[in-house]
Amino acid sequence: MELVLSLLVIQGVMGAFDNFWHHEITEALPSKPSARGELALHTIREFLYGIIFLALGWSEWHGLFAWLLAAMLLTEVVVTLWDFIVEDLTRKLPPLERVLHTLLAMNYGAVLVILIPIMWGWSLEPSAIVGGEHGILSWVMTLYAVGILAWSLRDAIAVAKLSRLQEPEWKRRPFAIAEADAPKSVLVTGATGFIGGVLCRRLIERGDAVIALTRDAKQAEYRFGPHVRIVESLGEIAVDTKIDAVVNLAGAPVLGLPWTKARRAEIMQSRIGTTGALLEFMGRLTTPPEVLVNASAIGIYGRSGDAECDETAAPQDIFMSELCRAWEETAWRAHALGVRVCLMRLGLVLGADGGPLPALAGPAKFGLGAVIGPGDQWNSWVHVDDVVAFVEMAMNERAMSGPYNVTAPESVTQRGFMAALGRVLRRPVVFKVPAWALRVGLGEMSDLLVEGQRTTCARTQADGFSFAHPTLEGALGDLLIPSNADVTVLADWTPRSERHTQT
Repeated sequence: MELVLSLLVIQGVMGAFDNFWHHEITEALPSKPSARGELALHTIREFLYGIIFLALGWSEWHGLFAWLLAAMLLTEVVVTLWDFIVEDLTRKLPPLERVLHTLLAMNYGAVLVILIPIMWGWSLEPSAIVGGEHGILSWVMTLYAVGILAWSLRDAIAVAKLSRLQEPEWKRRPFAIAEADAPKSVLVTGATGFIGGVLCRRLIERGDAVIALTRDAKQAEYRFGPHVRIVESLGEIAVDTKIDAVVNLAGAPVLGLPWTKARRAEIMQSRIGTTGALLEFMGRLTTPPEVLVNASAIGIYGRSGDAECDETAAPQDIFMSELCRAWEETAWRAHALGVRVCLMRLGLVLGADGGPLPALAGPAKFGLGAVIGPGDQWNSWVHVDDVVAFVEMAMNERAMSGPYNVTAPESVTQRGFMAALGRVLRRPVVFKVPAWALRVGLGEMSDLLVEGQRTTCARTQADGFSFAHPTLEGALGDLLIPSNADVTVLADWTPRSERHTQT
């Protein structure tokens, strides 16, 4: 029996990683109405696993109870097979998730091969649930059971919430489309991402024609409906198509799996490769676009300490800095095609439904907010609405070219950021995540959390851009406090109805 429990320990570790990395971080299933069916199956499977872990960890199920346990094990197999079908119909599984599912299935098969003879022996005994402890393994099974049953409840709540969102977003939140005097045709890569989704809605509402390049056509259709042209490859766009502007936001998440050699190559290729493909595409067009607005990051400045970095600060010989430098150099080659290039060096982009803010605000709402690392590293941030407004300005102003720090005028330390978040949410921030633990667990990737950059947006402002959300507490209040809440604690809070939009 110890071998069965040991295999279930491995099953639990792989399942937890699959849930956390793929279902939560990569795919964000609880926020996707299209994932409602998949989450319902996850709820059932997680509940079954919780019962099975407790049952096998502390007892033997004899007689008819053995057949009941067998029914639960068989039901788990059926639910998992059904889940595989639903996943293939509703989303594209990344290679790592497919490999992990295969390993999970093989490991569960090994559990069944070993367990079935044991359960057959149990079934021949008089019906009873007999105690049977297995030392530390029993307590591990208990820990797993508590966690997975809590996750089952969490997924059930997500299913209930998503049930109200089955109607497409573009119907639930109708677009207020204006009559544009000179509408533009805009190609947006990464259109269903955090920034891309907000940008596409703004472009649609101002009357532009949007071509959304995305790997998730179903999600794009759910969000934008008939208001955009959805393509999954640049080859679907004819060479005589009129495109006035290209906004390049595509790229694999930088924070996630450790930066192994293969992971670095994936991150680099998702940016350099996509941007290179865009250049080839623009070169084939009968008339190249007037402007390319390319996303980059202030990570180009590397480990800059307390130095205030403007756009002339030199890159460093570390991965994040090299990634941004290579990305910008690739985009800059569009100049040879007669295309104006604006490079957005983004800081922490804050939004209510994406970016780092939900991950920080979620625990903070329950009094579990924590200062990350030393706390004195600088966080240069920007409200997502200001990012979108900058893109609009960059498309319209022909004098704009080159790199721009798209970060709010007010940089804060990480400790200051969490303190402001605590004040907005009216919760204390008393915990701390030590830098050494992050460096041990994440390696060089921990730089994203424990280093930081302090930037100046002087050039951005000098070219005429005005930030609607220049202060952190005002931005956090706009994103986190309902419009009907008491906001007297925020001296500079601006209601959503007065958000800046620049055309």
